Amino acid sequence: MAYKTEDQVREMAGQILGFYDTESVKSGVGQLTSFNQLGFLGVKDRPDGWYLPNEISFPAIILEAKSSVTEIRQSHIKELLKNCKIVNAKYKDVFGILYNGNEVVAFKNFEPIKVQKELQNKEYYLGFYKTNKIDKQKIYSLTAKINNSLHFDFGINNLYHRMVFTACALVAKRYGSTLVKGMNYSTFHNSILSTLAKSFQDALKINNKLNILLEVYASIKMNSTENQDAIDNFIENVSEISDNINSDYWNGEDVMAIFFNEFTRYKGKSERGQVFTPDHITSFMYRILDINKDDVILDAACGSGAFLVKSMCNMIKDAGGNNTTKAKEIKAKQLYGIEFDREIFALACANMLIHKDGKTNLEQLDSRSIEAGNWIKSKPITKVLMNPPFEDKYGCLDIVENVMNNVPRGTDCAFILPDNKLEVKRKHTDRILNKHKIEKIIKLPTDIFGGTTTSIFVFKAGIPQNDSKIFACFLKNDGLETVKNQGRHDIKNRWQYIEDRWVDIIYKQTGDDSIKWLNPNESVSYKLPEEQFEISERDFKKTILEYILFESQVNEQDFKITIQNLKDEK
Repeated sequence: MAYKTEDQVREMAGQILGFYDTESVKSGVGQLTSFNQLGFLGVKDRPDGWYLPNEISFPAIILEAKSSVTEIRQSHIKELLKNCKIVNAKYKDVFGILYNGNEVVAFKNFEPIKVQKELQNKEYYLGFYKTNKIDKQKIYSLTAKINNSLHFDFGINNLYHRMVFTACALVAKRYGSTLVKGMNYSTFHNSILSTLAKSFQDALKINNKLNILLEVYASIKMNSTENQDAIDNFIENVSEISDNINSDYWNGEDVMAIFFNEFTRYKGKSERGQVFTPDHITSFMYRILDINKDDVILDAACGSGAFLVKSMCNMIKDAGGNNTTKAKEIKAKQLYGIEFDREIFALACANMLIHKDGKTNLEQLDSRSIEAGNWIKSKPITKVLMNPPFEDKYGCLDIVENVMNNVPRGTDCAFILPDNKLEVKRKHTDRILNKHKIEKIIKLPTDIFGGTTTSIFVFKAGIPQNDSKIFACFLKNDGLETVKNQGRHDIKNRWQYIEDRWVDIIYKQTGDDSIKWLNPNESVSYKLPEEQFEISERDFKKTILEYILFESQVNEQDFKITIQNLKDEK
């Protein structure tokens, strides 16, 4: 790179890192601002760059910049660590970055850490503090116990009723319902119902369809309500899950993703057209659409609300945490969902209620309808994340088309679809491509959705395809492994690295041998190369002989005996 002064490197670093002041973070670069001015009283030293959240439980970042011709030396590291120590007096977690325009040297809490050679956005470095302190195995175990108890002890045969009942109990715990061992069934049931009703009393004035959650919960029938041990065990198990959701370390969406993943293992194939999206794929799709805290998200086949909750939590982190004004705005105005199935709509409402937000922006509609289209059109949607029902009888491509016809022109829309859905419905596809453009196709690992091979199709709404080529690639392996009776899990913690790598590949559109550029007039799916057919001369002769015997109506076994006898005579 061309020579850059220290000032130029500093300014460039500030732009790459995204060091800008917000209502929740003091952030910037320069040489004139002292630590004293940044809230470290009496400290006259001046950092080159700083990222200091208002919430001191969040990690801070300190930057030390040098000119592009300056080799990084121990004295520079010493200066960086001195500044990190100043910040460490207030912040437990401090990430230090030394940058000369060519290379990055980094320290996490004063310990050197290997990072990308090129400087990244601040989120990359803050990501080193994302630790999962939730005992996932425990959540799976508790959810399995709850499911089995509701199924066999209480006699709730409907899987969705079991899910709704448990989710409502979690909502009740979230909003302070008293659920304690020893309560009889009637008291226990009514406590949940009354807490549910109170928890969204105001929201009902905005969206009366929230009554569906109360109606579905109230309609759930038990075959048995007299087993006090079963009631006590249910209360204990729900309370333990609730404690994880509300813990200081929580990513509540992680707990709920585990909860829903465990429950849906018991779901019949293609039941109601619902295919729940694994948590790691919701994270991946959020990132490949480059969603930020200012986006407005739509999922018009929202199921249990996985995409909306993932988006909400990531956007709030980007905004600086739950205590910011922006977080309230995200919850109230930036998350929109549609779900047709009444009971699954109730489940989505419960999921959002557990997270205390977004509930007024859910609608129970047919996403293929004019009514749904008008509802979508009335919202300032900027990004679409969806996993619509795969089967034609549920209107898969009709939903996709209706959504894109009603979001603003230029909206990025990501849909999970069966690999060949657009190929086999070519007439419908051509109609869609006359108005909307496929920009990317990311083929997913073959075992994510059981027997259905799928891809993420990224469209640009309102812009015709014409002859624009399509970027396509194959994410062959997500690193997850099948655990007996528990589905697929990231037991070796591979996914985060795989996700980071593939987000980079898709952004740069280079870096992997699987990449193709498709002509939309010839193909709208990622096709794996056909395995080359090979046959040995011996196998070829054997096949020819078998065919001759068949044509001559000669029994193969008799023929072998005859040959053997001739050999013996010799």
